[in-house]
Amino acid sequence: MSDIKKVVLAYSGGLDTSVIAKWIQETYNCEVVTFTADIGQGEEVEPARAKAQALGIKEIYIDDLREEFVRDYVYPMFRANTIYEGEYLLGTSIARPLIAKRLIEIANETGADAIAHGATGKGNDQVRFELGAYALKPGVKVIAPWREWDLNSREKLMAYCEEHSIPVDFNKKGKKSPYSMDANLLHISYEGGILEDPWAEAEEDMWRWSVSPEAAPDSPTYLELTYEKGDIVAIDGKAMSPAEVLAYLNKVGGDNGIGRLDIVENRYVGMKSRGCYETPGGTIMLKAHRAIESITLDREVAHLKDELMPKYAEVIYNGYWWSPERRMLQEMIDASQETVNGNVRVKLYKGNVIIAGRQSDDSLFDESIATFEDDAGAYDQKDAEGFIKLNALRMRIAASKGRSPLK
Repeated sequence: MSDIKKVVLAYSGGLDTSVIAKWIQETYNCEVVTFTADIGQGEEVEPARAKAQALGIKEIYIDDLREEFVRDYVYPMFRANTIYEGEYLLGTSIARPLIAKRLIEIANETGADAIAHGATGKGNDQVRFELGAYALKPGVKVIAPWREWDLNSREKLMAYCEEHSIPVDFNKKGKKSPYSMDANLLHISYEGGILEDPWAEAEEDMWRWSVSPEAAPDSPTYLELTYEKGDIVAIDGKAMSPAEVLAYLNKVGGDNGIGRLDIVENRYVGMKSRGCYETPGGTIMLKAHRAIESITLDREVAHLKDELMPKYAEVIYNGYWWSPERRMLQEMIDASQETVNGNVRVKLYKGNVIIAGRQSDDSLFDESIATFEDDAGAYDQKDAEGFIKLNALRMRIAASKGRSPLK
């Protein structure tokens, strides 16, 4: 342990990471640098500075990463229409690569030889943080206190605070949410409490970002989203930055009961875990992006993207954002988005995202061919006979050789 001289800690200012900071100082007898990221979690991050100072921390980093988070991580992921196991929009997974990257950058800036995080030994985040760290700095050391110490309950953590004079607001003890929550600009998640029973319905007062669909307005809300190369650049004609887009869609979507999700997912570490999520902006983005692609992508390109997407989602969920396979997949996905330009009109109504229109100068939709009316010779329906016979040829041969599909 003595060979570690300086550690960069992913620090929230809360109970767990405050205890971790002191524990590392005492256990490893080394200097601690704290890093607090603002990725849109909706909480004031500046108080983390005073808390770190009270722990004797000299080097304190507090970074606003909201724009970088959406521009370089969320947007690229949504170009692929990414969902894990058919439902999950990867709100937690996609935030970890950025935090890992910044931890390593700060380690390089400060001369630290180790990083530390507060992820538990049961979850996916420990894998995500550490895979990213090793990909970016192969020789870095990682301290994961939850895999080392015996402070395995809130009561033990509070007792440690009292024993070591760690400045934590003890008055909040009785007000603590029964859920383990994680938030960023893309989503907020809830785990634990009654959610550990997969039969128990989530309580209405748990949800923080959205009204229930039943309580949503009785009239719909319309939005027009403008796309350039697969990314939303304006809403209702107003240019917005990536973070502004997502924040706006979160607000409007939440007001209309959009984006609630209750799932049991398969964690990379092997167990099943139930989680509830609110992803209002992401839910709108996914539906709208598929709509603009429907008129701008070639059929085979669109189908190939759909085949690649589950693998891409798995790569991100499991923590391999910085892997060569993710970069390869991203190159293909981004190449497909060159013509994904135009406008999508969406209708938000009581939990539903309904596509109300789509248009593009790069559209492959040809009304003169697709029409059910007279196409003036644009499409010769007689050509379909040969097309069908050629595609049926292998099945006709098989049947003639006694390989009937009815046997």
